[in-house]
Amino acid sequence: MHDLLIIGGGPAGVAAGTYAARKLLKTVLIAEEIGGQSSVSEGIENWIGTPKIRGIDLAKSFRTHLDAVKGEHVTLALGERVTALTKTGDGFTATTDKHEYTARAVLIASGAGRRKLGVPGADKFENKGVTYCASCDGPLFSGADVIVVGGGNAGFETAAQLLAYAKSVTLIHRHKEFKADAVTVEKVSAHPNMRVITHTEPLEVLGENFVTGMSYTDKDTGEVKTLNATGIFVEAGVIPNTAFAEGLVTFDDFKRITVDPRNQRTSVEGVWAAGDCTDELYHQNNIAAGDGVKALEDIYLWIKKQ
Repeated sequence: MHDLLIIGGGPAGVAAGTYAARKLLKTVLIAEEIGGQSSVSEGIENWIGTPKIRGIDLAKSFRTHLDAVKGEHVTLALGERVTALTKTGDGFTATTDKHEYTARAVLIASGAGRRKLGVPGADKFENKGVTYCASCDGPLFSGADVIVVGGGNAGFETAAQLLAYAKSVTLIHRHKEFKADAVTVEKVSAHPNMRVITHTEPLEVLGENFVTGMSYTDKDTGEVKTLNATGIFVEAGVIPNTAFAEGLVTFDDFKRITVDPRNQRTSVEGVWAAGDCTDELYHQNNIAAGDGVKALEDIYLWIKKQ
């Protein structure tokens, strides 16, 4: 039996894994890959200590740090996805698509996945103009008119990437106010090929063989309008990756794991959670890493008292 299972390879899981190694806890870190949601970002400008870094490079630095400190105590079980987490005997068992792992304590840092655009036509035209990854698919729309759905930092960062090669970028947002940082909104909105439309409700993705546009409702007037575009990039938020823990720990109404913010403890003794899979008020890389460190400090003291 291990001391600790860490589920997730984003900033929360990696920070916790690094601290687990320093505290010589016998640990298994289970993740499909190292990096987290930001791995696909072209440029991250709020990772403390680094003015700007590509998501893929941040993921590489996470892996380099883990490899440098893990020694004999932290084992990386990569390329595995946890399908169930259960209480067994004196500890917990995580079942993956390949193996089973047991430990006295668990830290769930499984992050969140991208929310799909839930309007008619979105599924039909996925990969035929509807996409969820600007860094992956953006260059395919060089010289094209494209739409970005979402007014958070991810939406504006996606727009900034697309402005490098798209003919025009129109960002639509459901609310009147943006969730994105003010400096990001100001910088991206100033581009001559950028257009922002607020207080809208997407209605339908339009097209034949491929996307030709999107219809939406202007919430101020109730009028249905249409935007012509060959690409639609969706940044509509995230869904927590917590299904494997359902029935074990308490969730909020959004399937996020509820935690004590002082120490990241869940409703179950011996289970902690950190990062975007929790009901943490703010979800960012730096906050997730801090949550992971906070949890690990508490886990270490808890294990030593057993």
